[in-house]
Amino acid sequence: MRILGAVAFVHLLNDLIQAVLPAIYPMLKEQFSLTFTQVGLITLTFQCTASLLQPWIGLYTDRRPIPFLLPIGMCFTLLGVLMLAVVDTFPTLLMAAALIGIGSSAFHPEASRVARMASGTRYGFAQSLFQVGGNAGSALGPLLAAAIVVGRGQGNIAWFALVAVLAISVLYGVSRWYKNHLLTFQRKTGAGHGPQLSRKQIIRALVVLAFLVFSKYLYMSSLTSYYTFYLIEKFSLPVASAQIYLFLFLAAVAAGTFLGGPIGDRIGRKRVIWLSILGAAPFTLALPYANLFWTAALTVIIGFVISSAFSAIVVFAQELVPGNVGMIAGIFFGLMFGISGIGAAAMGKMADVYGIAFVYQICSFLPLLGMLTVLLPNIERSRK
Repeated sequence: MRILGAVAFVHLLNDLIQAVLPAIYPMLKEQFSLTFTQVGLITLTFQCTASLLQPWIGLYTDRRPIPFLLPIGMCFTLLGVLMLAVVDTFPTLLMAAALIGIGSSAFHPEASRVARMASGTRYGFAQSLFQVGGNAGSALGPLLAAAIVVGRGQGNIAWFALVAVLAISVLYGVSRWYKNHLLTFQRKTGAGHGPQLSRKQIIRALVVLAFLVFSKYLYMSSLTSYYTFYLIEKFSLPVASAQIYLFLFLAAVAAGTFLGGPIGDRIGRKRVIWLSILGAAPFTLALPYANLFWTAALTVIIGFVISSAFSAIVVFAQELVPGNVGMIAGIFFGLMFGISGIGAAAMGKMADVYGIAFVYQICSFLPLLGMLTVLLPNIERSRK
């Protein structure tokens, strides 16, 4: 629990820093005279550096683990934060976002492996605890950005460098534990067996899981990147008030994430995936037509319901291909960032042309892809 708590805490710090970037989009948009398309490009740059590197880092470290990659990767995040505080051009702004993304790509595969190492056999609980740390950080980021940066100037972003330094110090201790327990974990992993499925069935299941992640995180990206703009435009809210509504949504995401893993350990991960993604559809379809009160209420429900699937999806995929914990974590964490980054850029262009409200009308249909869950194998039954 000490190690699980440590990696969850650093996940909080890591994602807190990441959440500061979209939280200050309104300030950057005004300061740099950005279009919505350029705002989307910032998200794309950050999330693609996080996305494209993660699977390769995970694949490499599955074969040759690098325990001290955790604090080294966080040093890139530190550099990105300091750069973000002083940049004065759009290209250098993109470079700062890319550095933060590189730090994320180094952190997630190895940290996910450490969480599984420390889990015993409660894989869903461990993955949920790890993930809820990140969600909590994502929820706190906009609040701290509103308190420290918004209205006070770009230079105040540098305060978040202290968060990165704290993360580096904690990760150094985690890396030492990781190095000392690595051999035992590798023996246990090598002794494990996956479900009795053909290669074709496993590939099909992974493709289905990828589409489910697509539907989940593309919709989530519409809220994390543009929700404040939506509230400001539709309901004439000030920036600080819009950030509070974003916090409520992200807090609901954290709560849903924490419950999804333990429930999956008890009732099966496929059932959790069914209830989570497809279960959010009625609420997402109603959201574009709601008033301010119901917009807030619906986004809290959506965040809670749809977020409970991610831990179940990651553990489901890891159980399909045991021995490839880092690669699977890299693919699904990376896929999350990459697809939502591409989607954010596309949604930015759509918002420039048709308006921000139209984005939410289109995205409301994404959770219907949850019906693909019917194609997943019943791996709990196959083990029995």
